[in-house]
Amino acid sequence: MALSQSDLLRLSESLRSGDGLEMIRALVQRMLQELIEAEATVRIGAEPGERTETRTTWRNGHRDRVLTTQAGDVDLAIPKVRVGSFFPVLLERRRRIDRALYSVIMEAYVLGVSTRSVDDLVKALGSDTGVSKSEVSRICADLDEQLVAFRERRLEHVRFAYVYFDATYVHARVAHQIVSLAVVIDTGVSEAGGREVLGVMVGDSETEAFWSEFMRSLRGRGLSGVRLVISDAHTGLVAAIRKVMLGSAHQRCRVHFVRNVFGVIPKAAAEMVAATIRTIFAQPDAAAVRTQLDAVAVMLGAQFPKVEHMLIEAKAELTAFADFPHQHWKKT
Repeated sequence: MALSQSDLLRLSESLRSGDGLEMIRALVQRMLQELIEAEATVRIGAEPGERTETRTTWRNGHRDRVLTTQAGDVDLAIPKVRVGSFFPVLLERRRRIDRALYSVIMEAYVLGVSTRSVDDLVKALGSDTGVSKSEVSRICADLDEQLVAFRERRLEHVRFAYVYFDATYVHARVAHQIVSLAVVIDTGVSEAGGREVLGVMVGDSETEAFWSEFMRSLRGRGLSGVRLVISDAHTGLVAAIRKVMLGSAHQRCRVHFVRNVFGVIPKAAAEMVAATIRTIFAQPDAAAVRTQLDAVAVMLGAQFPKVEHMLIEAKAELTAFADFPHQHWKKT
């Protein structure tokens, strides 16, 4: 299965919102460093400390280099040699390897590294530079193990009082066909404010059964103590939350709600309506939040009756956050 570059970038934005990009950055750094060391071994003709007839020089420490990638800046160590010079082909000026590498790691995070992905990476990096396919395959296999461990890790290390469920649809190649798949992501927020990507799952649709399976997998890994679940109003998702996330309140995602409102008003009025709705969430206490929602509904209803109906119908879920500590409101 292969995702397009644009789909991977869309997915990365979801990971970025949950601080998952730091994990990707660390993996980019490790993978690049191993590729550099592998290229140095070919250039020198021997592994560190290895005695061979093909050795042409010896390692002589490292020099630091910072590489800017789509996952952030990564610190690399470039091997120095006693005779001659060495600079990785991977880092040659104007060679944009970060995009290909980033894509492979993103795909590995969601789907696991496939043989096709490894081959594509080798071609993007240039297998004729001395980094063999077997070496890249070994590195990617190690990467896959780390990603599996991350995706299956236990979740009891911190209590996530607030969790976000979201999904994006991407185009992927499956069995030589381009199909649309749902990639669902869960982000947890601790009471201290720390964010963490808790899980990712791929399916063919956002059905209640699919969402329920995903949530049960999180429960099975130790997710507990969730007080508030934030999501859009997708029917299958909401139904799964009510069945699986027992004991948790549900907050309608304000961003998705405003997008839904845009669908029933003229484009020219979007900025004014959005600004008016945002005043609901800027109140000092729960009573003021709910009073302001009623006032906004009446105010907008004079011109947009559908918006008034939407606000009143979604009142309980739009204002669920107000029953939690005020200092946590920005987290929800």
